[in-house]
Amino acid sequence: MLFKQITASLALLAVLTGCSSTATPEAPGSGKPSHGCKAEAVPGMLGKQATAERIERARQQTGAQRVRVLAPGDAVSMEHDPQRLNIEIDEAEVIQHIRCG
Repeated sequence: MLFKQITASLALLAVLTGCSSTATPEAPGSGKPSHGCKAEAVPGMLGKQATAERIERARQQTGAQRVRVLAPGDAVSMEHDPQRLNIEIDEAEVIQHIRCG
């Protein structure tokens, strides 16, 4: 049941992200445009539950424009997208890996 709720929340988040501005975001506090995703900005999220709020916070903190949550057995396309954050979760929906691409 929880997985279905998270999946529904993530689907809504994906739709809302697709509606966002296409302007290049600025790096926080720098006044310069962000140049893609920085997965190293969220090391404290490993081992935590993958809630919709935590996933959105990770997207914002890394500077990613999009986020993709990958569960065991999910089909995954292999195209590289430097503006996408990939969050890999286990069967219990705990964050195992965070990477960009």
